[in-house]
Amino acid sequence: MTLTNVFTKTTRDRWKGEAIGAVTLALLFLFAMAVYRDIDLSVYTSLPEVYRTLVSIPADADLASLSYGAIFGSYGALTMAGMALAMGSASVAGEERRGTIGLLLDNPKSRTSILISKTAAMVFLTGLGTLFLWGVGLIAPEILNVSIAGMHVGALAFHMFMIAIFFGFLAMAIGAWTGSPGVSAGVTAGVLFISFVGAGLFPIIEGYETVAKAFPWYYFNGSQPVNNGIAWGHIGVLLLGIVAFAAIGLIGFNRRDLRDQTSGVTLVDRLRANPMTEQFADRLAGSARVSHIWTKTASEHQGLLLVTAAIMFLMMGVMMGPMFALIDDALAGMLEGFPEVLLALFGGGDMTTPEGWYQLETFGMMAPISVMVATVAIGTAALAGEEDHRTMGLLLANRISRTTVVLQNVIAMVVYGFVVGVAIFAGVAIGSLLGGLGMSVGNIAATSLLVTLVGLVFGGLALALGAATGKPRVAIYGTVGVALVLYILNAFLPFNDTFAGYARWSPFYYYLSSDPLINGMNWGHGAVLTVLAAGLIALAVLVFNRRDLRQTG
Repeated sequence: MTLTNVFTKTTRDRWKGEAIGAVTLALLFLFAMAVYRDIDLSVYTSLPEVYRTLVSIPADADLASLSYGAIFGSYGALTMAGMALAMGSASVAGEERRGTIGLLLDNPKSRTSILISKTAAMVFLTGLGTLFLWGVGLIAPEILNVSIAGMHVGALAFHMFMIAIFFGFLAMAIGAWTGSPGVSAGVTAGVLFISFVGAGLFPIIEGYETVAKAFPWYYFNGSQPVNNGIAWGHIGVLLLGIVAFAAIGLIGFNRRDLRDQTSGVTLVDRLRANPMTEQFADRLAGSARVSHIWTKTASEHQGLLLVTAAIMFLMMGVMMGPMFALIDDALAGMLEGFPEVLLALFGGGDMTTPEGWYQLETFGMMAPISVMVATVAIGTAALAGEEDHRTMGLLLANRISRTTVVLQNVIAMVVYGFVVGVAIFAGVAIGSLLGGLGMSVGNIAATSLLVTLVGLVFGGLALALGAATGKPRVAIYGTVGVALVLYILNAFLPFNDTFAGYARWSPFYYYLSSDPLINGMNWGHGAVLTVLAAGLIALAVLVFNRRDLRQTG
């Protein structure tokens, strides 16, 4: 196998996911621009200049240009970074997890050349995706007759490309040292989420503006490239990080003993090996940790769960309460006039109240993502992952039915979803207490339960797609694509009287539309989400029982 073959094989294996993500973002961009075009300009012109700058809109641009900030500046960049992250974590750790790293290294190529080929494919595909979005960003305004005077679309796309491969190389470096795709993806996703929130939060807190520079996301959008062009100093910071991660990854990959098998060492196994944590690990794992399928599945994703739950508990829960107290009265008054259509993209709410603050900063976007990270990971790996690893035959060789296999994995998915949901609840409740916000604990619990149910809906979708196709990429990219489209449609449709009713087709409508942080639990909405999740799980059982499974790669 030559260097070129490693590159072309990786590109061939990964191009579909990149294409689906880029096309989905392009369609959402067109939709967003069409919606913004019809908004009353007075909503925009009445904003203070600081907020026009915050949303990356120059004074002489049409309001429809908000779509660059809404789609490219947030969802687009997060999606592109997420896809690069997935490729980076799979470059080394993924090969070890599948037991195929030995096949690569049996060829007359060095570890260095293999890693270069893997990362080159990641850079190439990410570059193609951002080039496509750049082209759409230039063509869409012409089609819709929208002015983008003074805007630098190419600069925004270039910054998007750099932040994406920054996180891709970070995931690659962690995977090269640990050999665990779960740890690699989990830690990198955690850094990504914290960076996204920190870079957007600290600039609006008086006295803490410079703290934003500690977060990588600041170097993506902190210079507002869509307004000011490429900030070469910020690009240099990202490039320095990329080079450092590349060097760290090469050192780790070349020095470490690789695992040429699919059965790795779990986090609990490592804790058990340490005399100081052995007793704790035994209690955590139980006496028969792998005697049931669901405990086996759960044990394989422990790192991802711990990272996700910790981030949501500490960063997005506990710390947000005291931060709200740091917002001065002048800023709070200015926030009252912020356009509702912009706030809707992040969950909606009044940022001058504790409930609105937590809804926008924690529950609107980050909480659904965090629960879905856990549930979709389980839903993808449960069936499609086992087929992809060619271990489904070993599993079914035991005296268990296919239905039992599905339902046992559903138990793991539900447990993980509720663990993250409880972490969110505990973090927000403690944050409210520390900040003296006086939020209702019952309403926090209701919102946390609803976001857990939303995560289980999309975990069920990933399970059903995996059961129907046996392909992990279809399961994960299909689920993420559907979730992204439904989220943005739920945010936009209510602002058009003709299409507002169609928002009810999105699971996200049954999450925050009843304002559970203020009004408490809407049991009807909870029932809808429960039925959706149960229906998708039942569909997974049905199609998995009827399909011929793949036992070879």
